[in-house]
Amino acid sequence: MLKEAIYAREQEMLQLLERLVNQDSGSKYKKGVDAIGHMLRQKYEKLGFIVDVATEDVVGNHLIIRHKETVRPGIVIVAHMDTVFPEGTAKERPFTIKGSRAYGPGVIDMKASQVALLTALSALVEMGDEKSYSNVHIVLNSDEEIGSHKSKIVIENVALGKDYALIMEPARANGALVSARRGGGTYTLRVYGKAAHSGIAPEEGISAIEEICYKIIELQKLNGIEEGVNVNVGLISGGEASNVVSPYAEATIDVRITEPHQGTLIDKAVRKVCAKPHIEGTNIELVGGINRYPVIKNDKTESLLAHIREAGKEIGLAIEDVATGGGSDASFTSSVHVATIDGLGPVGGGAHSIDEYLDIPTLTERTYLLAKVIQRLSNKPAMTPVNYTI
Repeated sequence: MLKEAIYAREQEMLQLLERLVNQDSGSKYKKGVDAIGHMLRQKYEKLGFIVDVATEDVVGNHLIIRHKETVRPGIVIVAHMDTVFPEGTAKERPFTIKGSRAYGPGVIDMKASQVALLTALSALVEMGDEKSYSNVHIVLNSDEEIGSHKSKIVIENVALGKDYALIMEPARANGALVSARRGGGTYTLRVYGKAAHSGIAPEEGISAIEEICYKIIELQKLNGIEEGVNVNVGLISGGEASNVVSPYAEATIDVRITEPHQGTLIDKAVRKVCAKPHIEGTNIELVGGINRYPVIKNDKTESLLAHIREAGKEIGLAIEDVATGGGSDASFTSSVHVATIDGLGPVGGGAHSIDEYLDIPTLTERTYLLAKVIQRLSNKPAMTPVNYTI
């Protein structure tokens, strides 16, 4: 019956997906993200869920959702509403279907996951499975693509004390779930010098570009600091004109770590490199830091994965898992010691590109899997007592 309830909704799911994809919701486009939130809020409230709004001034508001009959939910589910695409992208290349694939900005990362989550809960409500639909506590956040700096505390607070965390990033292209992730962070290095005409009075200038070049070389050397640590200066900018000694330069530094202790190690090293200028007269400013710690595959993860595999077996789906170098909100649930599995969304590819796509058959397939996982986790004894707070 659960399968029929979900598969009967396929066209309805695609129609909602089209609405979501055709609404721009780039992380820095608050109006668009809030429009997505409004659509989803209405849908959840019609199902009997209570939607609390965590308001934000700059990024979109976050939604914290639970059913009105919920008392002590054991599962936290996290799905982000923002995409990487700026305002106007959806108009340029709106939602389209070609064969068995759907295309459009954010279609797989992660608007299809929003549809899958809503539909799974809708089917459970339709079946009257109160034990399952009242066992979930949902966070729909608005700034995942830019680091979840605002929603991190919301996610951690909701996750605290839960037994399980299901993160709705898309499955890998081969259908695998994600059981481990690297951690990392981003820094912005700003260097201030002094402008001068390079032909008339070069001796009066102090080059910010020259200074930042010294720093970039030293930062790239940190790649050898410890196995599993990577540092990449991926963006640089600066200067005013080719005939002007540059008064300002900026670099963006991406850091990846494999083990939790490496966060402190590399943060200290980056700050040491940037602590003092090489060129007298320049000033240095460093902002940012380690934002996401690694998701480690441990005994709790293995136990949760076993339940998901059993749910997959029940519906004829073999579940594989992988580790990945990319970051996600899984870091925040994992950091408060909740068993976490990521990649529970549908299958697709080309995320963050003009070729982003969803494999349409997996929209219902993964929705069915998600519903079965919620059922399975809701019908076993809780691992720990949970105090419900928002």
